[in-house]
Amino acid sequence: MNLFAVNLLLAIVWVVLTDALTLSGLLSGFVLGYAALWIAQPLFGEAGLYFVRVLRVIQLVLYFAYDLTMSSFKVAAAVLRPGTVTTSGIIEMPLDVESDLEILLVANLISLTPGTLSLDVSEDRKTLYIHAMFAEDPAAEAQGLKDGMEHMVRRVFT
Repeated sequence: MNLFAVNLLLAIVWVVLTDALTLSGLLSGFVLGYAALWIAQPLFGEAGLYFVRVLRVIQLVLYFAYDLTMSSFKVAAAVLRPGTVTTSGIIEMPLDVESDLEILLVANLISLTPGTLSLDVSEDRKTLYIHAMFAEDPAAEAQGLKDGMEHMVRRVFT
């Protein structure tokens, strides 16, 4: 049984024992289960990747929330400021991620961020085509997405 399943089982046991069938009860059970598994980590041998991956997923979620907030303010400022002219365009972002799940996650997170929309992936799955609301410098925009969103997704799966 993998450690995520054990952690989920511990969270469910916590909810049953505390009689708190709520999202906060499940989350607190998951955190307590994670801490218990962290303490018992030497018993699992090579399973340390689970603990690193959970932390990286949390970092990805926090990075996406930050990027979502900042992009929302940037788009709102551009829309509400009279006379603002934006240079939108289609940019090509070379992909370092390889699996279908990684490409899907990068494309969807980019589409969920205001001001950008994933359009297509090339046949060889090496390039992601993106419509960007602020594409004054397409190369810099693509590099920013690579260094940000794609890098964080790639860290989760390595």
